Parts: sequence; C-alpha cells; structure tokens
Amino acid sequence: MASNVRSPLAPEEFPVLPPLDGVTFAVAETGIRYKNRPDVLLALVAPGTSVAGVLTTSKSRSAPVDWCAEKLKGGTARALIVNSGNANAFTGSAGVKTVTQVAKALAAKAGCKPQEIFQASTGVIGEPLNPAPIVNALPQLFGALRGDAWAEAARAIMTTDTFPKAATRKARLGGVSVTLNGIAKGSGMIAPDMATMLSFVFTDAALPPRLLQKLLAKSAAQSFNCITVDGDTSTSDTLLMFATGKAGPALKGLKSEADPRLKDFSRALDDLCKDLALQVVKDGEGAEKLIEITVTGAENDKAARKIGMAIANSPLVKTAIAGEDANWGRIVMAIGKSGEKAIRDKLKIWIGGVQLAKNGMKAPDYREAEIMPHMKGRSIVIKTDVGVGKGRATVWTCDLTHRYIDINGSYRS
Repeated sequence: MASNVRSPLAPEEFPVLPPLDGVTFAVAETGIRYKNRPDVLLALVAPGTSVAGVLTTSKSRSAPVDWCAEKLKGGTARALIVNSGNANAFTGSAGVKTVTQVAKALAAKAGCKPQEIFQASTGVIGEPLNPAPIVNALPQLFGALRGDAWAEAARAIMTTDTFPKAATRKARLGGVSVTLNGIAKGSGMIAPDMATMLSFVFTDAALPPRLLQKLLAKSAAQSFNCITVDGDTSTSDTLLMFATGKAGPALKGLKSEADPRLKDFSRALDDLCKDLALQVVKDGEGAEKLIEITVTGAENDKAARKIGMAIANSPLVKTAIAGEDANWGRIVMAIGKSGEKAIRDKLKIWIGGVQLAKNGMKAPDYREAEIMPHMKGRSIVIKTDVGVGKGRATVWTCDLTHRYIDINGSYRS
C-alpha cells in the first residue's frame, strides 16, 4: 500500500489542472484491497473522443492491457475505468471475464459499446479480481462526476506511490488554444519499455486517432521509455491519451505528425510526458536522489539509450549514489556490460560537470573533493562519451536505498 513517508523529491504541491471540456471524473471506495481510501477511478469522455495508447511489452501482461490493445483498433473512447490494489494480471480466464463484465456494465451505463470502454488495473499480481465491487460502484460514480476532480483521480490510482502525479500544458493548434492534462502513478516495478506504469493524458484538441497514436508513441519514446527505478517491466504498464475535440474543429488536410501546424502541440505533449515520467522516478520506492544520465558518442541513439539504461539499472551505481560515493568505476563497468560499442581508451565521464575520466583513464586533474557537494545533493547529473559515433540519449533513474527493500519486502503483508 502507499507509503506514509512522502518522497523528499516530491513537488511541494499538486499542480492546478483546469477543467477540460468533454472530460469528467469520479472516484469511489470499493475495498478491493485498500480500506478507507478511493481505489476506483471513472473518467467519462465526450462521444467521438479519439484514443491512442502505448502498452507494456511484457509477455505476461494483464487482462486489462490485452483488452485495451484490442479496443485501441477502434480509435474512439467513451469511458476509462481504473482500479488500484489488484493488477488483474496472471489471472487466466477469470481475468478476461472480469474485464468483459466491467466493460459491459459500464457501457450500458454510459450508453455506448463495450469497444469504447478502456480499463487499467494496478496492484498485486496473481489474485483474481472480483468485478462486483466495481460494477456495484457505477451508480455512485456516475452520480459524482465532476470536471475538476483531477487530484482525486490521481490519488485513486496510487499503490506504493507517496504523492499523486499530475501535469498540465497549453498549446496552439491551428490558431486555437488547447489544453493537455495528465495524471500518472508509479513508484516500483518501473522499467516501462513502452510507456509507464499507468498514465492517462487528456486534451480538448481535435486529432484523428492515427495521428494521436504517432504523436503519443514519439513522446513515450523520449520520456516514459527513458526512465527506470528498478529495471522491472510491469505486467500492467498502460499509457492512454484521449482527445475530445471540444476546443474547436479538426484542422483540414492534417495527415502527418510532421505537419508544422502540429509543432506546438507536439512540444507540449513531449514536455507533459517528460514531466509525468520524471515524477514517477522522483517517487521511486525509497528514492532520495534523482539521477540524470546522458550518453554521447554512441554508435546510434538506440545504442546510447541502451548504455544509459545499463548505467541506470546497475544496483552498484545506484547504491554508490545513495551512499554519496562518486565511484565512477561502477559507471565504467555498466558501460562495458551494456553490449554496445564503446572505445575504452576514448571513454570520458563527468559527474556534476566535473570530469572524472578521460582517454580511458582517471582524469589527471580530478580531485574527489570537487564533486562531493554535488553527490550530497538531491539531483545527480552523469554524462559519458563512449567515443564511437554520434548517438545520444538521456535517461533518468533514482538511487537505491534500504527503504526499497523495506517497501517491497512487506508489499503483500
């Protein structure tokens, strides 16, 4: 369940998200696993809303993920239902039955087809999810729908999170001002390889599903797909985006995501996704420090990302940073194990802007005392050049403290 200890990296306050035309929320306490806290979220979107999604690449993905993967083919949405506490993963035919029953009941209440219902679940794996508490809560949820319940929505999807995560951005699209709002949850089992644990983005822009999908996939690739807490890809990772079209009519002749009229919207979406992704890292289970790792000089961008993630997922690197130890030898180790090309005798490493290694050796003028103030801070910046080509990537992670063991050692108890 959610930790009582708020992450020291958490933002000071929940952001102000404006109401978004065509989107309303409601939450309910159903007791699926947690007591005396909301654990089900309903988001109702306007008829004809476009939907896009990026889903986990796990080979043991949950029943809700399978459901969303199939329904995304339709391109339109009417409602989203999310529960926390039970992932409905590794539940076989029972899991399929649950998502089907919930979708049919919600569709009947919303006056739409089950194909326009999207679902997500997060929590314990391997325990059947009884659909009754969710279905029985639908009348209450529909009676409580509001356009300003962003904070309640973000809290209802939390598990081990210590703070609710949200962000908002404005953009211009064809001379019209549009809004993008998003919420996310995630704290552990974070190595998405798709999107994030759970994240839902809403906009009042009018965009066709095909273009929305391309824009979202691009944003995920440079934000959610560039974070890790513990190297574990969840069975339930789901990123969905809904575009209600209420801000104004769709632009004529809009066929490509490279259309210059989409530039500002794309910028805002990229920024929003990065904001949400970094909030997930900042809430990494037991995290005390945010770590940014930039890799340059790789064979290509894909290789750079792989090297960056090898550093970011190294328990030795992460524990050294937790102990405020500038042990750059562990970074060298992680680069070497990545499997990507790196020229040892051209290798360079910086931490906090201070060069520790150059030409495959310790930098002659490096003095560890220079870097200690940076190591004691909340944000650690690592840069390495592997001397091969022009590939570049930036990834983010957090340190690994004993509290990660404390949280996960008692997760089901």
